[in-house]
Amino acid sequence: MTKVVVGILRMNGKILACQRKKGGRYALKWEFPGGKVEPGETTAQCLERELFEELSIHIARIDNIEIQRSQYDDGGTYEVAYCTITDFKGELRNNVFEQVRWVTPAELAELDSLEGNKDIVRKLAGQNANPKTSRA
Repeated sequence: MTKVVVGILRMNGKILACQRKKGGRYALKWEFPGGKVEPGETTAQCLERELFEELSIHIARIDNIEIQRSQYDDGGTYEVAYCTITDFKGELRNNVFEQVRWVTPAELAELDSLEGNKDIVRKLAGQNANPKTSRA
C-alpha cells in the first residue's frame, strides 16, 4: 500500500483543485495537491515538501487530518491523509499541474476527480464553506 498526503487548501470559501497533466497516470483527473510519503517522513514533512514542490507555498498549520483508503481498478492501493489547510505562506504558483483552480465545494463536486477522492469531495460539497481565511 502506498501512503500519500494531500492538502485540501481552503480560502475565502473555495478549495484548490489541481488537474493532472496529459499523458500521465490518471491523466486530466482533478485532485488535491500532495504526494507519496518518503521513508522516514512524517505526514507534516511530506505535505510541506510536496506543497512547496508543486505550488511554491509553505503551510502555516494543518487544521485537520482525515485518513481514507482507496483501491483503483488498475491495482493501485493507497492510504491517503487528507489535510485541511486554511493558512499558508507564499505566492501560489502552478509548478506541475495542467491547471489549478479555486472552486466552490459545489464546483469541486462537478469536476472529474480521481476515483479515490470522490468520497471526500462529496463530503466537502455537503459542508458549508469555511469563513474567510487569510494568507500571510
